[in-house]
Amino acid sequence: MNTQKGFTIIELLVVVAIIAVLAAIVLVNVTGYINQGKNAAIKGNEATVLTNGAVYFDANGNYTNFCSNAYITGPEAAISAAGGTAVHFCAATAWCACSTMKTTTAEPAGSTFCVDSTGYKKVTQNAGACAARCVTPATGACLD
Repeated sequence: MNTQKGFTIIELLVVVAIIAVLAAIVLVNVTGYINQGKNAAIKGNEATVLTNGAVYFDANGNYTNFCSNAYITGPEAAISAAGGTAVHFCAATAWCACSTMKTTTAEPAGSTFCVDSTGYKKVTQNAGACAARCVTPATGACLD
């Protein structure tokens, strides 16, 4: 008669393996949600730049010092903190700001988010570097 109580080593290994598989599934999903949150922060900060551009123009009548002002540098610091790489180009009559996005199912690798002085605000997938999108600040154009 076997009077010992407890689990065998095989039973313990099976339980540990099941827990490891479940943890791996959860980790992949959590990482995706974290990147989606970072992308939302990037979009929100770029939208703030868009609003700040309108406020700056109303106050000054042009965009001459907009790119060196906290109106754009503050949100760009927050974009960097969220993992994006922000760039901007300014002229006296227009500006363009762009940031890279984190890779998610909604934003594949190479996606960027661009805003400009014409009110343009859009994610473009596989558009490459932001410097290639904000090339004509004289017209305030974010190129697709």
